[in-house]
Amino acid sequence: MPPASSSPSRLGLGDRLFLAAVIGLPLLALLIFVWLPALASIALSFTTWDGIDLSGIHWTGVENYTQIFTNYPPFWPAVGHNVLWLLFTALLPTPFGVFLAYHLDQKIQFTRFYQTAIFLPMVLSLAVVGFVWEIIYDPDTGLLNSLLGAVGTDQHIDWLGNPDLNLWAVLIASAWRHTGYIMILYLAGLKSFDPALKEAAALDGANGRQTFFRIVLPTLKPVNVIIIVVTVMESLRAFDIVYVLGGGTGSKPGMELLSLLITDNIIGESGHIGYGSALAVILLLVSLAAIGAFLVQTFRKEDA
Repeated sequence: MPPASSSPSRLGLGDRLFLAAVIGLPLLALLIFVWLPALASIALSFTTWDGIDLSGIHWTGVENYTQIFTNYPPFWPAVGHNVLWLLFTALLPTPFGVFLAYHLDQKIQFTRFYQTAIFLPMVLSLAVVGFVWEIIYDPDTGLLNSLLGAVGTDQHIDWLGNPDLNLWAVLIASAWRHTGYIMILYLAGLKSFDPALKEAAALDGANGRQTFFRIVLPTLKPVNVIIIVVTVMESLRAFDIVYVLGGGTGSKPGMELLSLLITDNIIGESGHIGYGSALAVILLLVSLAAIGAFLVQTFRKEDA
């Protein structure tokens, strides 16, 4: 038998073409549809342009950013609503999804049915979820007002028209979908969890609550990181469901969000491409800062 060759085998032409297609095409799509628009938005944020005539692009420096922070009334309410969205999502549907995942992993009866029913809203797009909840919130024939009327309460509450209620109504609709998403993510992590650790904790006298917080939660740290990142990103880029329930506008009182303001300025009737691009850059920087700071702290603790 001849000795095995120590030199690594070279890839044939077909293998190289296949790797080039598998790696190159996604990178090309990422460059064209993500990075080039992002760089164009950064450049346009320092200009004024109506979005039609290229000769109408005029350099304005940081004027767009100055006007956003000083003379653009919807900006600060939108920032406050995005922060509220993040806090609401992080404190209610996200922990509730983890809670459901932990208990549905206990092999209870009909667990498959419960998992499917809770995850079902995730199969629907946020736009479809918005249409569903628009029917529920209808002030005249909606399910919610009908139920309130059945128990003797005023059944003509305008859930989406009242600026004191509409954002909370949208948050509940979003939470309905987000809970199932978090539940599935955490269930996937629990499937890889070593049951021997639970048995050892039970032998040491730990109850279910102690086992979860002291054993399960620290062990599933990678899953926790993913869930936190997903929650932050979902909160910052919230758009579809608010756009549907808000009637297709980003300036409706009580429903201002940064993503909607960007849409109104870039593709809306105002045609303020510079303003919209500056808002998009601000949202990008906030997202990168939030996720980056969290990841740095997480990995720093692991290295320590």
